[in-house]
Amino acid sequence: MTILQSAPGVRRAESVRGVNRWSILVLLCLSLLLITVDATVLHIAVPALTAALEPSSVELLWIIDAYSLVVAPLLIMFGTLGDRYGRKRLVLWGYLVFGLASAAAAFAPTPLTLILARGLLGVGGAMIMPATLSIIRQVFTDRRERAIALGVWSAVAAAGAAVGPLIGGLLVEHSWWGAVFLINVPILLALLPAARRLLPESRERTSRPWDATSAVLSVLGILAVAFGLKAAGSGHLPALAALPVGAGLLVWFVQRQRRLAHPLLDIGLFRDRAFATGVAGVLFGVFSLVGLQLMLAQYLQLVLGDSPLGAALRMLPLVLSAIAGGLAAAALLRRIGMRATMSGGLALVAVSLTPTLAWGVEPHSFVLAVCFVGIGFGLQVALLAASDTIMSAAPESRAGGAAAIEETAYELGAGLGVAVLGTITAVVYAPGVPTVSGVPAQAMEQARQSMAAAAHVARQTGGEAGAALLESARWAFVHALHTTIIVSVVLLAATAAAVAVLIRRDRGLE
Repeated sequence: MTILQSAPGVRRAESVRGVNRWSILVLLCLSLLLITVDATVLHIAVPALTAALEPSSVELLWIIDAYSLVVAPLLIMFGTLGDRYGRKRLVLWGYLVFGLASAAAAFAPTPLTLILARGLLGVGGAMIMPATLSIIRQVFTDRRERAIALGVWSAVAAAGAAVGPLIGGLLVEHSWWGAVFLINVPILLALLPAARRLLPESRERTSRPWDATSAVLSVLGILAVAFGLKAAGSGHLPALAALPVGAGLLVWFVQRQRRLAHPLLDIGLFRDRAFATGVAGVLFGVFSLVGLQLMLAQYLQLVLGDSPLGAALRMLPLVLSAIAGGLAAAALLRRIGMRATMSGGLALVAVSLTPTLAWGVEPHSFVLAVCFVGIGFGLQVALLAASDTIMSAAPESRAGGAAAIEETAYELGAGLGVAVLGTITAVVYAPGVPTVSGVPAQAMEQARQSMAAAAHVARQTGGEAGAALLESARWAFVHALHTTIIVSVVLLAATAAAVAVLIRRDRGLE
């Protein structure tokens, strides 16, 4: 004890290697949970938010999607900045940005203000997330302990998106939609002093160059593509020009990475077929989950009439089965191998979605729970198998770059899932709502923006006209939901088949 007191440097090193490393893991996982929950916490709050702010269909998609679409391209940028200037410093600044953005989002008076606040939340999340993984690797020097820590980190990352709607339902039920953001503030106020005390400093590496041009190209390219996709949903043809512009910027970004000695994104890793297939598994798996989770949350509330809390509880089997899938994934990997685990998990999700194509506006409580169990279990098993494929395919010297690509695929899948599936829903839904006698033309135009807007207009209209509008909107939304489910099932089945064909031999745990 006296030796430790007389040697502060030794005390800090021993503290990190000793019992405090598990405290650090808890702190990092709580930070990660805030980030991943925010990607889906608004799904249950959509009806309440729509009634309060009355956003258009495009504005609503941006409110939900701005967070993930900002996080995705910034992950690699802030990951490299953390390596260059210190990860602890980046985490502390990330807490500050995330907290301020959460308060701004909670009290946003207009859709545009909320979109901007959600974008700022994405900046804060991108500052924190890559540093959590890097600090775990720094703190856990024993390989067996590091495997346990990374397994916990992975489970928290996957479970956060699933548990988001449950948290959102509880808060909206007992408060107002802004509470889903405001709850972040007291949590961050508790995490900030703990992080200052517990997190270790990392060595600054200013000798490695940082390419700001690549960072700008990736961010602008992804946002331009997303903007073009959302414009397609609103029928705003001039804005569709953003699609080729965004694609061109991303092509420029890839070409630049190939030329740089120290690229932001290690494009060379994609030459390994198993690595590229694993990334595709993460991207399309999360794409389907997060996009459909938004649509199913609205289906439960606006079509079946569940309360926010009731809808969240109905989605609980998805959360529990995802946890079970995370616990079972390692055993499945050892028993049947990586290829069968990943392709089988994706196929299970596709099969579990298929029964919903026969549903209308009537409840299917038991079958819905069974479908959610299959979706949650299959997806979590597939994601963990994909993660293992990615990390085992990359050499140890490039593990950091591989982890950054996996995190980016996760967030990009979430953002594009809402953008693409949300756009498909909007395109199919609007023409399916016929003009209802007794409802003014301007109100009908608002009702065609989204199912949540139609429910809001129907409540304001009241009487037989309001009831007729709500009924026609419910059936239009069910038809749109079926369309997005068909797209997701085809995509999941194609990805499962590609995994089975492209990963010829299993690696890692066998």
